[in-house]
Amino acid sequence: MLLKVLSCSLLLTSALLQAAPLQILITDQQGVPLADAVVELVDPANKAYRSSKAEVAQQDLTFRPFVSAVQAGTAVDFPNQDKTRHHVYSFSPAKVFELKLYANKPEAPVLFDTPGIIALGCNIHDYMQAYIYVGESPFLAVSNEQGIAMVPEAPNGSYQLKLWHPWQDQEVAPQQVTLPLTVSTYKITVTRQEKPSRPKKGFGNNY
Repeated sequence: MLLKVLSCSLLLTSALLQAAPLQILITDQQGVPLADAVVELVDPANKAYRSSKAEVAQQDLTFRPFVSAVQAGTAVDFPNQDKTRHHVYSFSPAKVFELKLYANKPEAPVLFDTPGIIALGCNIHDYMQAYIYVGESPFLAVSNEQGIAMVPEAPNGSYQLKLWHPWQDQEVAPQQVTLPLTVSTYKITVTRQEKPSRPKKGFGNNY
């Protein structure tokens, strides 16, 4: 009986270790916490797909969130929560699409099935911008205002850690990491010395 209890305890401990989220702090070249940075953990030997949905809303003439991270194969909704209509589009090679002038919610979500960076715009309000990072892996996170990205639970093992930010000065070389690992810090060099601000409501036509 004691052996069974110990065995169950060890299994539980092992599961908890494998389920621990990875907290990563992203900073710019001055060491200032960097929001809107994407972190992806890729296991080249195991690119499992996790079915999921995501949403990029239009609210107060702004895309929310500014940066999203989804796995390839994810369907994304684009609800319009404004009183004015929007015309959402992307000319990015990884996904070219267009949601012509609409209110409320389009009939169907948009499927993002190819890894890459998607730049979003609104054909009516030019200042509206956002990005969708489409990754290979389900282990994705976007850093908050404190520069912290909480990567979902990934099994212990060896991974490529990829970083991306809309204003990065150059591509960030993938890092090799081995889990379990609970906390780590990385830097991304951004184009401008001052922290860029997200697009805000500005000049444009209100149709």
